[in-house]
Amino acid sequence: MEICCTVTLKPPEDSELLQFPSVELARLQAEAMGIPSIYAEGKEELLEDLLKKAKEMGATHVVSGALLSDFQRQRMGLTARRLGLIPVNPIWRINQEEYMRTLVRNGFKFILIRVAAYGLGPEFLGKVVDEEMIEEIIRRARKYGFNPAFEGGEAETLVLKAPLYKRELEVEGRIVSRGGGDWVYVIEKARLK
Repeated sequence: MEICCTVTLKPPEDSELLQFPSVELARLQAEAMGIPSIYAEGKEELLEDLLKKAKEMGATHVVSGALLSDFQRQRMGLTARRLGLIPVNPIWRINQEEYMRTLVRNGFKFILIRVAAYGLGPEFLGKVVDEEMIEEIIRRARKYGFNPAFEGGEAETLVLKAPLYKRELEVEGRIVSRGGGDWVYVIEKARLK
């Protein structure tokens, strides 16, 4: 498939459908890939308008990263179909542990920017995830019962470099507690290098 654009909606608060922390950096990620970005901030209802814009730019399919959440997959699928777009979920129901291992092996460079599960603490935030960290996350997921790919919102990630990127995202931030075991790596500076 040829990618015509990225579509990103930053919700006004935590969402069951969309990631919230540092979503505005999706525009830099699109720039790193050399493709246009459709971006807005607001309620989930805006998603349909954003997908309409993508269709106007030539989109025929909508690819989402849903791994396990029926809610996310169905919501994206219904919205796409209503607009005459074909939903694609390439990583749907794959083995979560192997998925995480494969990301690192295939050259994805990413950090955790939020942790909100018993067994995950602020020590994981802001560090590039490597094979050793993946194995520790998997070990803790098995021990504490959270999803190792964070599909239930146990953590959020930010991709700094991926095979499609022509440039790498560089960030600086600080760790902030949201209370109750919910920690965020607040990005204060971000640029492409």
